[in-house]
Amino acid sequence: MKPITIVIETPKGSTCKYDYDQELKCFKLKKILPVGMVFPFDFGFIPDTRGGDGDPLDVMVISEIGTFPGCCIDCRIIGVFKIEQTGPDGKTIRNDRFFAVPEVSLLFKDVKDIDDLPHAVINQLESFFKNYVQPEGKQLEVLERLGATAARRLIY
Repeated sequence: MKPITIVIETPKGSTCKYDYDQELKCFKLKKILPVGMVFPFDFGFIPDTRGGDGDPLDVMVISEIGTFPGCCIDCRIIGVFKIEQTGPDGKTIRNDRFFAVPEVSLLFKDVKDIDDLPHAVINQLESFFKNYVQPEGKQLEVLERLGATAARRLIY
């Protein structure tokens, strides 16, 4: 499978969420995370895609490194959480979270599918996303956890 280029918005370990602003053509501070909360891995998007929230598809890049906003990484998609997100207004949208591993990763070189990760890591990622949206009055429900093949089908 051909790698997909991911654009990183928010680096691993960051206590702030950044978004790419198409109009300004730069990365803009979106929000500060609650005390003690950090991004467990780099977080970004797949260019030229569109998710249920109107933004490009979200991707968590599972890797031993942390990068920087704007870094582009060739990755293999390993899975997805199909997510339903409900806003404070009660409106529900699909806002899936994809998972990828950099082609150059040494530590995760054998991870080809989300099931290759320890279950504790997968559960913690689900908890991270649920806690991440909570301060905004949003609720997140993981409808399904899907592997690499199903995730790629959702992208293309």
